[in-house]
Amino acid sequence: MATVDITGEQFASTIEGNDIVLVDFWAEWCGPCKQFGPTYSAVSEKHPDVLFTKVDTEAEQQLAAEAGISSIPTLMAFREKVLVFSQPGALNSQQLEQVVDAVKALDMDEVHAHVARQREEAAAASNSAGPQDGSQIPDL
Repeated sequence: MATVDITGEQFASTIEGNDIVLVDFWAEWCGPCKQFGPTYSAVSEKHPDVLFTKVDTEAEQQLAAEAGISSIPTLMAFREKVLVFSQPGALNSQQLEQVVDAVKALDMDEVHAHVARQREEAAAASNSAGPQDGSQIPDL
């Protein structure tokens, strides 16, 4: 399967509607992005079960900001709606194949359990911090 360009409007539905999604955040002016593009496209042809997408950070600046993109190219991998990989920098074909294979091999029951634990811990930490309205500040 070839790569698919997506926009900010399509991002959430793309992640939600597909089992494995790779996202290449890139820009036309970026030399390493231009180097990585053909590699990304070639590897996409070998994995029809994975959706390889591209986000032009110049055209989709808000999405890039929301995704925390500070360096391009940045590759993200989502599996079952969970971000499981994020790394800036161009990869060679062997490295990209390793990422794809690793994402496919993940035990998603374990990943979902880990995500649930993190959410519970974050909720407990925010609850134990007490009110955030200044009511805990002692009188001076």
